[in-house]
Amino acid sequence: CPVLSSSNSSWDAAYERELQTFQDIGDAGEIWFGEESMVRIIRWLEKQKVPLDSSVLDIGTGNGVLLIELAKSGYTNLTGIDYSPSAIQLSEKVREKEGMSNIKLKVEDFLTPSAELSGFDICIDKGTLDAISLNPDNAVAKRKQYVRSLCSALKPEGFFLLTSCNWTKEELLNEFREGFEILEELPTPKFCFGGRIGNSVTALVFQRK
Repeated sequence: CPVLSSSNSSWDAAYERELQTFQDIGDAGEIWFGEESMVRIIRWLEKQKVPLDSSVLDIGTGNGVLLIELAKSGYTNLTGIDYSPSAIQLSEKVREKEGMSNIKLKVEDFLTPSAELSGFDICIDKGTLDAISLNPDNAVAKRKQYVRSLCSALKPEGFFLLTSCNWTKEELLNEFREGFEILEELPTPKFCFGGRIGNSVTALVFQRK
């Protein structure tokens, strides 16, 4: 699981460092939850035969690498948002390097979304809810606002793919009990500690009611 921080300024600083690194050596930086997490998402979309022109929103896109992989898999209607301008700058440079002109990128705070952030067929979150949950300034209210924002961003019957290292399946089912139903738990790597086997990452697919 990535090391998460609750501070907006530390996120910006981290993405500024990654932006400088990309400009220096062309390395886009860390892939959150590893490459297998992206493969898991893309395989599920393909298994469900989700149309390639479905509108997809990547919430907290960071370096935008997930969107690049989706574009390489044939998806054509892709949007990434992040509240960090440095993250969006970085993802724009990664997009340019890969020649993926069909990816839209915006500086946007998901907790105070603009009116145009609506009507998506698919929303994807790899770690953004985790980061919001660590905010020391009223995290419970922020999680409730996250669910409200998700309800306005996602079409009825749209899919929400969530990857988390902070929350168990049961906790997430409770968090999204209003407005969403669980469709599937996706397999994630197991770990063994003290003779007990568990999952360090939870990956769930919800459908908006």
